[in-house]
Amino acid sequence: MKFGPRATSVAILAAAAVALSGCASSSGGSSSGAATDTLTIGSLSNITSFDPAQAHLGHQMPLYQAAYDTLILRKPDGSFAPMLATEWKYNEDNTVLTVDLRDDVTFTDGEKFDAEAAKANLDHFKSANGPDAAQGGSISSVDVVDEDTIDITLSAADPAMEYYLSQVPGLMGSPKALGTEEVKTVPVGSGPYVLDAKASVNGSQFVYTANKDYWNKDLQKFSKVTIKILADVTARTNAVVSGQVDAVLLDAKNGKQAEGAGLEQVSYPVDWNGLFLFDRDGKNTPALADVRVRQAINYAFDRETMLEQLSLGHGEVTAQIFGKTTDAYIPELDDAYAYDPAKAKSLLAEAGYADGFELTLPILPGTEAIMAMVQQQMADVGITVKQEAVPQANYVTDLQAAKYSAAWFSVFQGEPWVAIKQAIGPQAAYNPFKTTTPELQEAIDAVQFGGDESGELAKKVNQYVTDEAWFAPWYRIDQMFYVDGTKIAVEPQAQQAIPSIYNYAPAS
Repeated sequence: MKFGPRATSVAILAAAAVALSGCASSSGGSSSGAATDTLTIGSLSNITSFDPAQAHLGHQMPLYQAAYDTLILRKPDGSFAPMLATEWKYNEDNTVLTVDLRDDVTFTDGEKFDAEAAKANLDHFKSANGPDAAQGGSISSVDVVDEDTIDITLSAADPAMEYYLSQVPGLMGSPKALGTEEVKTVPVGSGPYVLDAKASVNGSQFVYTANKDYWNKDLQKFSKVTIKILADVTARTNAVVSGQVDAVLLDAKNGKQAEGAGLEQVSYPVDWNGLFLFDRDGKNTPALADVRVRQAINYAFDRETMLEQLSLGHGEVTAQIFGKTTDAYIPELDDAYAYDPAKAKSLLAEAGYADGFELTLPILPGTEAIMAMVQQQMADVGITVKQEAVPQANYVTDLQAAKYSAAWFSVFQGEPWVAIKQAIGPQAAYNPFKTTTPELQEAIDAVQFGGDESGELAKKVNQYVTDEAWFAPWYRIDQMFYVDGTKIAVEPQAQQAIPSIYNYAPAS
């Protein structure tokens, strides 16, 4: 199998945005039948390599979860459970995580999983510089304590480490395969399934068969799993209604066709949609340095109308970036900036911008409908939006390089520390101007060193960035997952766009 260019999460979002402004094509009816011991999933995302260190969270994860176990299992409700790790415990200052490991697991090449293997994987993750490399940024060393115990030493407390060990950094492959050319096309893990390389075609489908020696039969629910790569939403729609796949992620408009075919809908909010107001110090756009201007932008948006027109009402309006499933969530902040163009104009006038100002926003292919509404609603309060087309491949890079003062994005609402490291902290990937204040940094430090109270302490961070209008969220969009319930049962995964591979089971 040959691997093509890596699809980014923005490419996925762009495809979804295209679907929102297009029409679904018609197709045949849903297949029906008894429960099955085979599973076929339609995936938005292809992969470039089966090297576990090159995995990426979200849409790609089931392709890796089929072949690789993680140290920690993240259950559908977001709680953690043992997997290859049986127990884990921090030292007093939360800088050393001692992890006890299973001693009865073997990789598919016959190599034993043990402390040396776990260390080899974590060291490889650190050195491979994969797309999720930042998740291991706080790991300073991994030491073997004994045959089935490791110490993970952190440069500073990291409240998200358990989460990370259930994600890409926690994927465990055979030490003999790590970093080889062969592992790029054929995974060598200890997971519930084994890739059938002869039946798999990169960019088209990946076929897995049950690992006959798998140690946890409770997670191995099928004899065969096929993941078809269907980046186009119309192709996914046609595939699920015709019975070619059992489950797919669609959008509101194409979901109507799936519902008409009798498929079951599993909807739950994950991502927030809206604007990042990056340039909070006014380096490139002086107006954005004034909190009143950023608040005015928030008051300019008619979130209810945007949700209805862009996503047919499938979601929840919000003015905060932290999700409902996290401890940082503050219910009243969902309504912090009710639509009020008169107040927006007043705030702009108070800030010295009664005549408005110009703001350049990048426009990603497929987001035309979104950006048209943004342009109109901003114009209604006196802000002129200049749109600048950006190639899909350059979008994330340009944002992270501080090329734009503000931009549209759709971002998952993860655990508080994950969100802080992603979008709020001074070193966050989506804080390209490195904005911070002493008050905010104090709140961030409290979260980092808060131990079991970290989630609750993140409420102060949430309150601060909402009051200071660091962002202009519009709504949490429903992830609309459709499944043939006559064959397959599925549980949604908290804070994740698609279910983990373990969340599927034959229908009872």
